[in-house]
Amino acid sequence: MYATKLTLILLGALLYLFGTGWWLAWLGPDLLSTGTTEALLGAFAGTCVWLLISFGLAIHIIKTARPTAG
Repeated sequence: MYATKLTLILLGALLYLFGTGWWLAWLGPDLLSTGTTEALLGAFAGTCVWLLISFGLAIHIIKTARPTAG
């Protein structure tokens, strides 16, 4: 049970870090450098989605660490 939970946590962390690096280092700047309206809207939407995922992950970690707070 513990090994499965640890594996899922590590897999989630790896996927999040890979997705963050992919968005911030490759796809986001590429969309911004294109300069078309569609690319700029895509970059804005992608950044909003990334921020929502990051915020949700932070809330989940805080609620898991302190389940009685709030």
